[in-house]
Amino acid sequence: MTKAVFLHRADSIYDDAPDVRYEFPRTYLKAVREAVGDWIVYYEPVKAGPRGYFAVAKVREVVESPPGNGMYWAMIAPASYLEFDSFVPRLIAGRPLETALREPDGTPKKGGAVQLAVRRLTETDFARIVDMGLPGDLESVEAARYNVVPPGVPASAQGFAFKGQEAFAAPSARAIVERVERRPYRDVAFRRKVREAYGYRCAVSGLELRNGGGRPEVQAAHIIPVEKGGSDSVRNGLALSGTLHWMFDRGLISVAEDHSVLVSHNKVPGDVVRRLVGPRLHLPQDERLHPHPENLRWHREHVFGRGDPMPS
Repeated sequence: MTKAVFLHRADSIYDDAPDVRYEFPRTYLKAVREAVGDWIVYYEPVKAGPRGYFAVAKVREVVESPPGNGMYWAMIAPASYLEFDSFVPRLIAGRPLETALREPDGTPKKGGAVQLAVRRLTETDFARIVDMGLPGDLESVEAARYNVVPPGVPASAQGFAFKGQEAFAAPSARAIVERVERRPYRDVAFRRKVREAYGYRCAVSGLELRNGGGRPEVQAAHIIPVEKGGSDSVRNGLALSGTLHWMFDRGLISVAEDHSVLVSHNKVPGDVVRRLVGPRLHLPQDERLHPHPENLRWHREHVFGRGDPMPS
């Protein structure tokens, strides 16, 4: 097993869904097979956008893609994909984060490995990149986000610095894996990304409510629950108020293919619909963060209309 970097762009010509599968040509088959059972980092190339390194996931297996056209899928292990809390830049102080992309003097290499869609990644580089994107203090930062933080206490620390060509003070790869596998940590990371994507506004009601301390009341709902194989991708999430989150999980409301809101009218009182439910979802400005159609279809087919009526 070995860790790797997978290049992905939102407008890819390949049949990619980063939290489910990564399509690639035979050229990279050996390198991807080496990553089976191990973790990879997703990277957005320079010409595709500004995100740099943006997510981590675990490769479950490699299969030939159905068309039989010489393409393959790296299937992502369920509940392993996790987007970074903040994008990790390609360069720090002018130096690439990946050792394989640096010249002996630390400057970026040109051509060669830089252009590969799949690159092997050292344990140290993996730990450094993921630690920047998903810092160890994320839970405490979120807990203190709307509370008063004592002066002089940083909200977060990146946990490493360059010293010559190397880095120090980064956690081990094993510690990083333990972090990103831990459910409470993942819940915090998912909640932060979903609420941010929707501007802290409920996707169904359109309301942005905050308590006296400024804390958003909106919650992050999984469209396909994690226990049913759903991922922690923003595209498997909706920002919902507490009541609408409950209704969504119970199958009292759902979302159509055109993003109109569906209501189980024989189970939801009309006054609740009039007060809380808008005609269409309020979606993130970034189309890359819109709910994935397959996730919404799953909710319609497996959850919608199956719950009990709302209590009177």
